[in-house]
Amino acid sequence: MRAMVLDRTGLPLLPRDIPSRALAAGEVRIRVSACAVCRTDLHVVDGELPDPRLPIVPGHEIVGRVVETGGSVTRVSIGDRVGVPWLGWTCGVCEFCRRGEENLCPYARFTGYQIDGGFAEETIADARYVFPLPDNYSDAEAAPLMCAGLIGWRALKAAGDGPRLGFYGFGAAAHLAVQAARRRGQQVYGFVRPGDEKAKAFALAMGAVWAGDSDVTPPVPLDAAIIFAPAGELVPAALRAVRHGGRVVCGGIHMSDIPSFPYEILWHERSVSSVANLTRKDAEEFLSLAATAKLRTETTCYPLSDANRALQDLRTGALTGAAVLVP
Repeated sequence: MRAMVLDRTGLPLLPRDIPSRALAAGEVRIRVSACAVCRTDLHVVDGELPDPRLPIVPGHEIVGRVVETGGSVTRVSIGDRVGVPWLGWTCGVCEFCRRGEENLCPYARFTGYQIDGGFAEETIADARYVFPLPDNYSDAEAAPLMCAGLIGWRALKAAGDGPRLGFYGFGAAAHLAVQAARRRGQQVYGFVRPGDEKAKAFALAMGAVWAGDSDVTPPVPLDAAIIFAPAGELVPAALRAVRHGGRVVCGGIHMSDIPSFPYEILWHERSVSSVANLTRKDAEEFLSLAATAKLRTETTCYPLSDANRALQDLRTGALTGAAVLVP
């Protein structure tokens, strides 16, 4: 199969022909039809996440069809259209897995990081971590649901059900989370890089009630804020924007250092927390929502061979919504 491979972090992906291996028990082989490009892929490629398995095929927002199943697989069948997310394997026996916190499993393996991912014509996945997809999305439309959607959903739940939310950074995750927030009866205030009028217009078009620069005060105190951008300097800004008792949720797997800030802006029972990975329950909840309420996914499609260009467009902020590779 053809794949785009990362041999060493900091270098471009290289096209390779990789031999297909035999399936182990519990695995499925998937013919990839679309794979969205996530900022986490960028962190892996740029070496900002430690110890990736190299060489590695990146990509963890995978949509495809099952073409082969290994022994003991009963959840899916040949021909099924499925999605594959970031969390690709957990041990199932550690204290975190046993209490329903598999996203914190210390032995977890992640798609496109320790397990070859979807920047390829085929991929192999643990059948426990593939999910049937709603029929009301094309392959390209469904791809961003598998991480931007899932992480946005988990972050939204962590932010709580207060009526006013702030989203710092308005890319792939935020453009889906704002639609889910509106379904929950919440208003979203969008914060973007200072001077980025295109991003402000995008936030408003996707359903935000207000959009402004990330260094300005919103017109009302916020009940909670979610930081989707990997910029630690946004944490103090978000703390200043939330009301007493408000919470700030960091939604990324990687973030630059958070600068020191006065205790005054944390006082009055404000809190800061992070969202780590996802669980199968998150996927089931969010995909059920996506099936009943068609969420608009803004995508720009690239051929598989243009994976490096898609990554660069994400790196430079040239995209609105999500890039999607189509083999």
